[in-house]
Amino acid sequence: MTHLAPEVVGSSGTAHSRTGTGTPDAGAVSSPSAARRPWTSRRRVLAVAEGVVSITAALGYMLLSRRIDVNPIVRLGQVSGLATLQLYAAVIGLPLLGLLLYTAHRGAVRRHQLVKRLVCAALAGLSTGVIAGGIVVALHGTPHPLGGQEGDPGVLIDMANSFLHHEGMSGIYPPAFPALMALWAKIRYNGRGETGFALHDLQIFFTAVAGPMAYLAWRILLRPFWALLIAVPAAVLFLDPIRPYSHIVMIVLLPLLGYWLREMRLAGRRGTRHLLVRGLVLGVTFGALFLWYSGWYIWAAPGALVAALFFFPWRQGAATVKKAGLYIGVTLLSAGVVGAPLLYQMVRLGADNPDRYAFLAVYADPGYVLGWVSDRSGTLTYQTWPVAGEMAGQSGFALLLLFGVGLGLGLGMRNIMVRTAAAVLAGAWLARFWFAGHMAQDRAIQLYPRTTWIIMYCLMILAVLGMMAVVDRGTGWIERSLRPGGAGSASASASASGSVSASVPAPAAGLARVVPARVIRQLAAGMVCVVALFAAMGASWSVNRYMPSSDVDSMGIDAYRAHVIKQRDGSCPRFSPRENCWDIEKDDWKPGPIQNFIWCAGIVADDWPAVCGMEAPKRVRSRADIERDAEADRKARQEAAQKEKDAQKR
Repeated sequence: MTHLAPEVVGSSGTAHSRTGTGTPDAGAVSSPSAARRPWTSRRRVLAVAEGVVSITAALGYMLLSRRIDVNPIVRLGQVSGLATLQLYAAVIGLPLLGLLLYTAHRGAVRRHQLVKRLVCAALAGLSTGVIAGGIVVALHGTPHPLGGQEGDPGVLIDMANSFLHHEGMSGIYPPAFPALMALWAKIRYNGRGETGFALHDLQIFFTAVAGPMAYLAWRILLRPFWALLIAVPAAVLFLDPIRPYSHIVMIVLLPLLGYWLREMRLAGRRGTRHLLVRGLVLGVTFGALFLWYSGWYIWAAPGALVAALFFFPWRQGAATVKKAGLYIGVTLLSAGVVGAPLLYQMVRLGADNPDRYAFLAVYADPGYVLGWVSDRSGTLTYQTWPVAGEMAGQSGFALLLLFGVGLGLGLGMRNIMVRTAAAVLAGAWLARFWFAGHMAQDRAIQLYPRTTWIIMYCLMILAVLGMMAVVDRGTGWIERSLRPGGAGSASASASASGSVSASVPAPAAGLARVVPARVIRQLAAGMVCVVALFAAMGASWSVNRYMPSSDVDSMGIDAYRAHVIKQRDGSCPRFSPRENCWDIEKDDWKPGPIQNFIWCAGIVADDWPAVCGMEAPKRVRSRADIERDAEADRKARQEAAQKEKDAQKR
């Protein structure tokens, strides 16, 4: 598990040598001079260096953002905070990109490879470090978390309080994160009553490290540029700072699953001890991720099962089959032992916990999987979202993404990660429409809208790997076609394919390459700069959604609620817009009543019969209620403004 894909992966005789996902055992033969190599070329040292640089960049930027002193309740203060975040990112990122471009044009090959590794790792950390810094700005002046004590954050706080009272697990919800909240509250804030403060800290911390975790997971399979190209867009797009632990599991799970399947397929080339260690480490990791957040296992399981049956080395002899079976057994056993507490709860209580909560994504077209709207969807309705694209409702982005997916399926099928992502995509697709198709009859949602994330993630993976296959085959085709007489074409093709993300020494026999490695290094460095620019713009977009707003239908309401809860001393937070703040709640978790109908969130009482097929419960507001409340709020603001004018006159 410490292996991060080296700069030269595989050999000309392996199926994965041209895709950057070859095995470490298939690399170049070691030589007596290997022991005399500089420490900067040692695989484990480079792996540790990438991890340290990425995490340091993420957490360092998050800590730097604490210097931003603005009023996050006022829009002008929010804009100033967003601008300062981008300024900090530019001051840190531009020198890194300048160094990368300089070594690509002027530096030695080995030096450029080292710089590229570390710069890509740093950019992965900065991509989510900026988002974490934005949450620091949004929560400036309050110790409370996004969401305050309402909704899911309130439930997490109650669960953590229950852990502090040694009441055990809270239903079938994954227990690891609430348990960590309880532990941190006990260490940092003296226990019960301050679990909300612990959630505040953990929201920011795990938002920051999401980028490094995604990048390092993909580095197990891919070279730096390609790992960055998947990890950064995925982390920026899918990250939800209110529950950052959830999407981290999804992003990390798929590359780990691809790595596990690859090791199983190559069981015949592995020693028994190697398989036992890999199976044990991966099993413990899968079990820990299951306790961290289990939902993604449901959607990935059908495709993963089919992929495992397909990749199992059935025809490689009894010895190989035995080793592969041992590898699977060790993985499942270790994962089952670690995940046993939650598995037991699911078996005992799973049938009694149907999901009956509906929101905008439930009412919209289930065939749309390229966008997500939360239960705070503002003025959007299922008639206006998703916005229809130019061609059969599909946008230009959708068509471009699907084109990339076609490249991946058409040219990259030898890559085991392409087949893994395709299998998970197909399984999640079928599960999505199965649960959606039975929703009205079973009166249960079963979280099927969340398949949007994992389906889109698989599409992004396939598109990036399709681009990688095009570059790989394209450079090989150029070398074979344009080299005079075709001499040395095989070695040149192998070298060119590796140089897209990492410069590879020129082919043997002194043959000049048709496409110089220097040109490919420079092109790759320029593309890294583009990814960095996307990360900066995308992170600002993500942060802006969470800036405090009193509009209950916007995502900014979560940060706003954190500013209207009393602090430990009973006073309101520094920038609170209210004079009388809410008290800190210290409740334990209690299972709520199970209703026998779908709760249609975001639907006014007048529209419940048309949308939900039933009359709305009494506590659902009608249009008349909303208009009356809006009018009362408008009058209250006018009276407050008039009082302020009178006071100024006096």
